[in-house]
Amino acid sequence: MSDFCPVIWSEEPTPDHLINCRECGLYKHGSRMIWGEGNPDAPIMIILDNPGAREDREGNTIVCGTRQTLQQAAHKANLKMDDIYVTYILKRKPVRAYDKELVRQTCMMHLDEQIKTKKPALIFCLGNVAVQSFFQNPEAEVKTFRGTWHNVQGYQTGVAYHPLAVRRRPNLWSLFLSDWQFVAERYHNTNF
Repeated sequence: MSDFCPVIWSEEPTPDHLINCRECGLYKHGSRMIWGEGNPDAPIMIILDNPGAREDREGNTIVCGTRQTLQQAAHKANLKMDDIYVTYILKRKPVRAYDKELVRQTCMMHLDEQIKTKKPALIFCLGNVAVQSFFQNPEAEVKTFRGTWHNVQGYQTGVAYHPLAVRRRPNLWSLFLSDWQFVAERYHNTNF
């Protein structure tokens, strides 16, 4: 039996000057801004496409499938939750159609600000959307970029499939775990 149990990570407050940001238009979707979660001073920054569900339909706090899968892989790779900070390309959860290209370009300003402020030791992008946005390469794909380190904007960056892709396609679990172990090995064997 596994000793893993998913937990609700605490959220890092959105900076005061950005709480009411209206630049990308996602505020019209009614979702709140999520700046990031986990340890804000963590050496490993995880970048996902956008925040997932935080509450069920009745308003009870939940750990969504993305976070469950992410936390389980981190646990199996011997990373502690204090080692990890999770943030997003989009800081609000989209709930209907939107201009993806424009919104991603706009929201990258916030991510760039976060990275410059936090200066993580390692960055780990999960999913093609996060990889394409952070690498600023619309042709970038996890399947060809995984398993190697990339210098992106001066940061050592690894990539893996999105946790939801792994949940939908369990055959990806071994690759996903391998990529987490790849990151953990670099983290544990390097003095940051």
